[in-house]
Amino acid sequence: MMKDIIIRFSKLLFGLFICSVGIVMLINAGLGLGPWDVFHQGVSLKTGITIGQASICTGFVIVIFTSFFGERLGWGTLLNTVLIGLFMDFLMLNNIIPVVSSLPFQIFMISGGMFLIGIGSYYYMSAELGSGPRDGLMVVIAKRSSKSVQFIRNSIEISALTVGYFLGGFFGIGTVIIALTIGHFVQLAFKLFRFDVSKIHHRFIDDDIRWMAQKIVEIKNKKAA
Repeated sequence: MMKDIIIRFSKLLFGLFICSVGIVMLINAGLGLGPWDVFHQGVSLKTGITIGQASICTGFVIVIFTSFFGERLGWGTLLNTVLIGLFMDFLMLNNIIPVVSSLPFQIFMISGGMFLIGIGSYYYMSAELGSGPRDGLMVVIAKRSSKSVQFIRNSIEISALTVGYFLGGFFGIGTVIIALTIGHFVQLAFKLFRFDVSKIHHRFIDDDIRWMAQKIVEIKNKKAA
């Protein structure tokens, strides 16, 4: 049991960090941000907080909203909400990933960033500790509408992009490239690891609470006996 927990959380943390590296590479490529990061940057510009902090705040708002509609939370959901933003700020504030301006390097950064997001998504999702907040939002809306998941996801990202643009977030050709191709990079990573998302069985926080309660009862029963 403990070994399984350590493996799951190790994969989760590694995946979230790799995703953060990929996101910062997309930002530092300088050709335009991904749809959600356009929104995060817009919030950052209007409030004075960092992009990472904007990501964290947005994640918590989404988690609270989806919780009201019965979306179950996993430890991965909460850690995704917090750590992606913290890792992004750490990488950006310490200038660990360079900002590039030459087109060949910009293309390399965008391609490499999306590939790393795909790899990170595999490790994060294969930990089976709950969906990220934005994926949870998609699931909640999908359950309550007759629209396809693809339509809902696109609508959410277009909405985030539009609001972010009017808040001052950076929209560019890179934004279009990311929006059109990120799914292919994620799918490529899943194929490399032979990962079938249909076989995911998440473990949620309420599962752990029930497990702990059961163990406490068992311990009390043993003492009473």
